[in-house]
Amino acid sequence: MDILSSLEPIVRDLIAPAAAHTDSQAVYPRQALQALGSQGLLGLISAAEVGGMGAGLPEAVQVVERIAQDCPCTAMVLTMHYCGVALIEPFAAEDTRRSIAQGHHITTLAVSETGSRSHIWAPTGTAAAQGQDAVLLNAQKSMITSAGEADSYVWISRASTGEGNTLWLVDSRLPGLQIPSRFDGMGLRGNASSPIIAKDVAVPLACRLGEDGQGEDVKTRYLMPYFPTLIATTSVGLMQGVLRRALQHVAHTRFAENGSGLADLPTIRAYLAKAQLKADQARLLRDDAVQAVLAGRPDAKTRLLQCKAAAAEAALEVSDTAMRVCGGAAFRKELGIERLFRDARAASVMAPTTDVIYDLLGKALCDAAA
Repeated sequence: MDILSSLEPIVRDLIAPAAAHTDSQAVYPRQALQALGSQGLLGLISAAEVGGMGAGLPEAVQVVERIAQDCPCTAMVLTMHYCGVALIEPFAAEDTRRSIAQGHHITTLAVSETGSRSHIWAPTGTAAAQGQDAVLLNAQKSMITSAGEADSYVWISRASTGEGNTLWLVDSRLPGLQIPSRFDGMGLRGNASSPIIAKDVAVPLACRLGEDGQGEDVKTRYLMPYFPTLIATTSVGLMQGVLRRALQHVAHTRFAENGSGLADLPTIRAYLAKAQLKADQARLLRDDAVQAVLAGRPDAKTRLLQCKAAAAEAALEVSDTAMRVCGGAAFRKELGIERLFRDARAASVMAPTTDVIYDLLGKALCDAAA
């Protein structure tokens, strides 16, 4: 399946030229998503039986990585769409699945909440029964990608009865949904990452994704392969993009007095070599996480958490290096380095944050040694 041949013209002719405007004006990348939909790429992981491409995690990685080289904002919007689709495909009605497959429907995750913050496994939002066939959702979601832009939200709440949490497919146009403020952030400025308030939002029981109280099991089975991997992939692609721009600047910048260039400076070369090593290490770990998922390896969960943390932290270091080696020129908008530097800051604080992942992995190590 040659995914990249249909993607490359979209990135080259639309996504990359619009990236600076998307950032400076905080514009949601609607045109890019429409173009991706026209090529079937919004339905990349939708089943062939509903008109999708029937692809999986490896292909999603290819698409997100390529886009992130030029516009991490668009890559993150697509990441959350694919994550939503991964949960919609096993449970949702056929008409919704077909709409996604045809490129007419954008979805996203609505997981993080003001009360639970980065502890995304512990929602405080509720789903109270309303009669026999509906629930009323009440919640304060904190930073939801594509808020007010997506056609639907894959929503998490506490279980209607008993323990655990539950997933729902929520139409973004339902009465009772409110976006109190629009996103005006440091990086990923066009991804419409805003709070959403739900006040007595009536959702049919038919829109439940899985059984009541089984949200974590559903997420582990269907979402876990995609969520950390594609966030890591956005960081991996970003590092490729920022290093490409830094190398172009270094290779073509010369000193007037003697004709030597920045590339002749051993310190600059050493910085770039270390940055490339960091980027390659993160990419190889991401690749091994994908292989662990495909092979059903027992270390898959560990690898998935590791790849998100490693790529997020590497992106911080690599983008910092690009700023350093390009000096004052990197502060100018036209190089695109400062934009990627800002975008790189997001992944490490996206739930589960790097620090939360370190704690989870460290606890597992200690428990294994006990």
